[in-house]
Amino acid sequence: QVQLVESGGGLVQAGGSLRLSCAASGSVFRRSLMGWYRQAPGKQRDAVATIDSGGNTNYADSAKGRFTISRDNAKDTVYLQMNSLKPEDTAVYYCKVEGVRTWGTPYAYWGQGTQVTVSS
Repeated sequence: QVQLVESGGGLVQAGGSLRLSCAASGSVFRRSLMGWYRQAPGKQRDAVATIDSGGNTNYADSAKGRFTISRDNAKDTVYLQMNSLKPEDTAVYYCKVEGVRTWGTPYAYWGQGTQVTVSS
């Protein structure tokens, strides 16, 4: 069983920065695709950024140039550095791990979410 624990959310003024962390337990982290998603009230959950086992990254257009995703395989942790935050970044941010096990079974796990609130 994989467990994800997010931290680092909070209240920040527009233009400020936050760094989210997601620590994973279990044996799948190093070969998994890791991602950060967010969900604002009344809206669907959308991808913000992903990073694969080789360190290749993808960002939503809204995150490009402001957010940076990274991973530390030694600590089984993925980070999201968020700079130049805007009120529209306000949402619950979720960490996700996904991949395919050795025997071919796909897996996907979500963290519990961490609230990010950006005041204007």
